[in-house]
Amino acid sequence: MDVKEQISRWRLILGQESQKRLSGMTDLTLSQEQDLMDQALASIYNRTELGGFGSQGAGGSGGRGAGRGPSNPQISRWLGDVRTLFDKELVTVIQNDAVTRCGLKQLLFEPELLENMEPDIGLASTILMLKDQIPKRSKESVREFIKKIVEEINKLLEQDIRRAVTAAVNKRKHSPIPSASAMDFKMTISRNLKHYNPDLKTIVPEHFYFFDRTSTTAANKWTIILDIDQSGSMGESVIYSSIISCILASMASIKTRIVAFDTNIVDLTEKSDDPVDLLFGFQLGGGTDINKSIAYCEQFIENPAKTLFFLISDLDEGGNRAGLLRRISDMKESGVTVISLLAIADGGRPYYDAQTAQKLAGLGVPCFACTPELLPTLLEKALKGQDLSQFEKLRK
Repeated sequence: MDVKEQISRWRLILGQESQKRLSGMTDLTLSQEQDLMDQALASIYNRTELGGFGSQGAGGSGGRGAGRGPSNPQISRWLGDVRTLFDKELVTVIQNDAVTRCGLKQLLFEPELLENMEPDIGLASTILMLKDQIPKRSKESVREFIKKIVEEINKLLEQDIRRAVTAAVNKRKHSPIPSASAMDFKMTISRNLKHYNPDLKTIVPEHFYFFDRTSTTAANKWTIILDIDQSGSMGESVIYSSIISCILASMASIKTRIVAFDTNIVDLTEKSDDPVDLLFGFQLGGGTDINKSIAYCEQFIENPAKTLFFLISDLDEGGNRAGLLRRISDMKESGVTVISLLAIADGGRPYYDAQTAQKLAGLGVPCFACTPELLPTLLEKALKGQDLSQFEKLRK
């Protein structure tokens, strides 16, 4: 990269105010593409000069702020420019800055605006927090935007989660009890190939193998309970949890319960057919009563030894903390596998109440932030009863 290109880049970073000083170093002239970049960035980061996204649009003279009037087509064009000029990773940063710095929340739910938004989980969290304010004309656009996020995460996780659960739960156990309907034909044939009779032109098995059908009965199925905090700090965690919940709920080999809580409790299990519907069932922004939600979830524990309980929360208990710890302790003693997944933000940074987390860890409850990519491995190990210490973030 030559000196002129380097100075041009610094000009884009520092904005219009640096033009005079940098021009003294070289013949500084921005290319057409760089000029578009400059205008796009100035719309957010130098709004004094360009007026931001006011009632006159980006680059107009309508003053600061998004305004409350009808949507401005220049905003959609601005988003189109941003998506064309910058890498995908930068696009999500720029559009999130646009929301926070330029007051775009007033225009966030305009259909033509959402159609041009790059799918981003942080932005989706913001939309879900504001979903009760979505105007009727924008509801379908909002659903489509959320659906894009869901589909991307689902592609990332679905196959690995299904593989992990299948590997842990469907162990293909065999039984000595003969049953024609439970015949394991593959193993029976492979183990008896050496007993092929050329005269009869067939295999004459010496031993038959039968699946143990008792392991697939309802009483022997694993139950996975996801108790999900829907307080204001849980945006990203709620999105990931919802998608994972729907994947698990679609698997016949396990039973899945999905519970959302703040100071109230909502059982969302019936919405698990559609992760978008499930997400819109959450009410992000309330307080927190974890003890109350655990008390509700206890009714779904039929076979403690085959129950996996996920508490997905920032652990900022607004209810009875002593009661919460007592219930978790009793649950563990009964044989339930209990795991506390901490709230995550900014692509994996944990956010949680350290005191409550340490107390849970002291009870022997694995308590850590787990990025979505690690969840399939965590699920498989938990269902197999293996040591989860490698996932621990709190214990030293």
